[in-house]
Amino acid sequence: MGKIQNLAAWAALATIAAAGGADNAEDEAVAGASPAGDADFADVLQRRLPDIDIAAIESSPIPGLRAVEIQNGVTLYVTEDGSYAIAGVLYELTDDGPVDTSEARRAAASLALLADLSTEQMIVFPPGGEPKAVLNVFTDTDCGFCRKLHADVPELNAYGIEVRYLAFPRAGIGSETYDKMVSAWCADDRNDAMTRLKQGRTIPSKSCDNPVAEHYEIGQIIGIQGTPTIITADGEVIGGYVPAAEMAKGLGVQ
Repeated sequence: MGKIQNLAAWAALATIAAAGGADNAEDEAVAGASPAGDADFADVLQRRLPDIDIAAIESSPIPGLRAVEIQNGVTLYVTEDGSYAIAGVLYELTDDGPVDTSEARRAAASLALLADLSTEQMIVFPPGGEPKAVLNVFTDTDCGFCRKLHADVPELNAYGIEVRYLAFPRAGIGSETYDKMVSAWCADDRNDAMTRLKQGRTIPSKSCDNPVAEHYEIGQIIGIQGTPTIITADGEVIGGYVPAAEMAKGLGVQ
């Protein structure tokens, strides 16, 4: 099962390069200083990287570096005095092979964001009985592989897998797809509306208080680059379409 490709790391690197180093009197006073407290550290980063939205600041496995999560799925590893940053994936080299140290952190962050949402804010396709597994799917109704996945929903349900849709119109808020997804979330029968859209059919245009924009913003924070993007109950991120039988096997419910 694939994982999200963090192409946005290049954007973070470009921003860092544009920010320059400690090239003014204030920065020179900070560069080489003792490790900063959390508040001071955050202030330094916001001043030096004003165009970057910081989601979280945590310790890292490497002494002297802090892990800074950015709201596009990228992790920066920054020196304690805020003078230098590395963008990329930090691997722990174990006897069983390299391990992405940020994966568990991303999983926890994704689940925390999803925990704030109720199933009432999603379009849910439940199995007949008690679910054996749950898939949170960020979807776009005009995406070909999203439509392919939706065609597999009856088979996924037969395996006992519940599918919970969240909206991620790839063209952004205010796009034609966004309007379609708002109409689906505002429909009297949301499941039928979602199915009709996934089949390339039309539904009545509707508006109401809806979570589509919130879902889209959560997806951006998580770092979603494309659809479908699936997040399992344990926080694993699966990018792209996976056939139902393979999905069920991966979830241990086949």
